Amino acid sequence: MIDHLSFPHSLGLLYSAFTYYCGFKVNSGEYKLMGLAPYGRPVYRDVILEKLIDLKPDGSFRLDMGFFNYCQGLTMTGRRFHSLFGGPPRGAESDLEQRHMDLAASIQAVAEEVVLRIGRHVHRRTGQRNLVLAGGVALNCVANGRLLREGDFTDIWVQPAAGDAGGALGAALFVWHQLLDNPRRPLGRDSQRGSLLGPEFSGAAVAARLTALGARFTRQESPTDLVERAAALLAEGNVVGWFQGRMEFGPRALGARSILGDPRSPAMQADMNVKIKFRESFRPFAPAVLRERAGQWFDIADAHESPYMLIVAPVSEGRRVPIDEQALAVMRDDPDLRRRVNVVRSEIPAVTHVDWSARLQTVDADRDPLFHMLLEAFERLTGCPVLVNTSFNVRGEPIVCTPDDAYRCFMATEMDALVVEDVILVKSAEERLAGVGARDAHLARFQLD
Repeated sequence: MIDHLSFPHSLGLLYSAFTYYCGFKVNSGEYKLMGLAPYGRPVYRDVILEKLIDLKPDGSFRLDMGFFNYCQGLTMTGRRFHSLFGGPPRGAESDLEQRHMDLAASIQAVAEEVVLRIGRHVHRRTGQRNLVLAGGVALNCVANGRLLREGDFTDIWVQPAAGDAGGALGAALFVWHQLLDNPRRPLGRDSQRGSLLGPEFSGAAVAARLTALGARFTRQESPTDLVERAAALLAEGNVVGWFQGRMEFGPRALGARSILGDPRSPAMQADMNVKIKFRESFRPFAPAVLRERAGQWFDIADAHESPYMLIVAPVSEGRRVPIDEQALAVMRDDPDLRRRVNVVRSEIPAVTHVDWSARLQTVDADRDPLFHMLLEAFERLTGCPVLVNTSFNVRGEPIVCTPDDAYRCFMATEMDALVVEDVILVKSAEERLAGVGARDAHLARFQLD
């Protein structure tokens, strides 16, 4: 132990206070706030640093608890906080104003500054070149990307279930190594096995379950046939549910329980948000890219990787497209976030956020050989080694775990095809119409347009 911050002076709780104030759910909506930040300007950054947090050069700080209510009440923020930022918290599902975008940008800027200062302080104290991060704030992939690019460390590794769920892994390791005194034997590149630690299902078991559910499907004879057929569906513009092997441990879909799409499509981001995920239109999607091609499409050094989708990197300059003045004005000022996000900024617009950033997943053949094969097959067809990768679920529901879960989610959305182990299902016209009806019913639950 070198240094620590004690409750209630917590960067995570400070960030969650703004999550609450901007109308998102604490402990799950922080990633929405991070995704909203690029739409705003950090105009409240100095106010936060002057009023809410006394930040020291080494990254240590104290919060002025007079602005917060989480120690003594059932809300995160108090009246002084509301007065400082112009009114009461935003109601859930109400319209997002520019003020909320600016607040998101401001607290994101402060969080990044704290992380950078702590990282530099740790490096000065230890001289170490490698940094491991855990804890909920370590899921802030924008801050992680800045720390990797601007900090003093050669490499950064983030525990993929870095939030509270990671405590289960920590407890197991504590018992195994410290109570039972088993030796620690680093295996080299990644002892966490790609975080693919959950349940899996055989092709025969999948076929039996889908038959019992009345599904119509075809089974592929080999992994090569499977990825070639799936890649062709993706290249044709279809949205594909992808269910393979052991389920991911952690909040990110990594190619085991994923929904995939073609990142070259200008309409894919909006279509997947509204028709498949049933979620807010401003939310960005992540690119999964072949590890060996990542540096050709994103500003990430060849020595670095992001297997757990926990590093943000800019899209390479050479992959960006010219933007005229009218489109720039839309990007900067249009109050409709759907129009802002639909401006084509690069060759892969579906995964390029409004600030030309992307939450990157690098895919290698060691951790996930089948997903790597799929990306290779898609590249052969299209010249693009990137796919849209988002979690296999709809808004308000957990990521699918079983073949039954996957089939129900597939049929209740406008997803076009489903790949479960060696089985492929492609929707008929009637099934597509049924998916539209299910989508409308789900959207009505959340009062979204």
